[in-house]
Amino acid sequence: MNTAPENREIAEPITVVISRRVKSGHEDAFEALSTKMTEAAASFPGYMGTNLFRPTSAADPEYRIIFKFRSQEDLQRWQLSSEREAALQEIEVLLDAPSKVEVMPGLVTWFSLPGQNPVQPPPKYKMTIVSWLALFPTVTLIFWLFGPLLEPVPLVLRTLIVTAVVMLLMSYVLMPRFTRWFAFWLFPREKRDIR
Repeated sequence: MNTAPENREIAEPITVVISRRVKSGHEDAFEALSTKMTEAAASFPGYMGTNLFRPTSAADPEYRIIFKFRSQEDLQRWQLSSEREAALQEIEVLLDAPSKVEVMPGLVTWFSLPGQNPVQPPPKYKMTIVSWLALFPTVTLIFWLFGPLLEPVPLVLRTLIVTAVVMLLMSYVLMPRFTRWFAFWLFPREKRDIR
């Protein structure tokens, strides 16, 4: 079949950012329905989690819902589901305007500042440079410290161990710090929305 090569491709996690303006006085109902929708999404294959960011000022009155699926196919399964359609019908009557939806590759979520609604990521070339600045010394240090210990380990297993350690460090230790340190360059001051 023609689809076989596509199925063998390695899937990249997909992050979806939804911005919603809720009618005044309907916030509690909206949050309850959002929770219900999240619970429905969690039962679908490939679901990886959701975060809800509440509005914090009149200057930025939107709720931001960020959720992630393991692959585009998993996301599409959820988007075409009757469960999602039913939940959206209930939510949309509570909104002042249509929802804004943005789909991003998974690594974009490395680049969000604490307290900033992460809708507009930095340019790709900036994300690439900052990721490399974190990645290069980390991989070099791992091989310098543990290279002799890892040398007898088979290549595939050695690569698995090193990449697992590097990805954990990048996601939970390095990228939050590098994003803060390089915020002056990644996020032009006029576009920041720090709270």
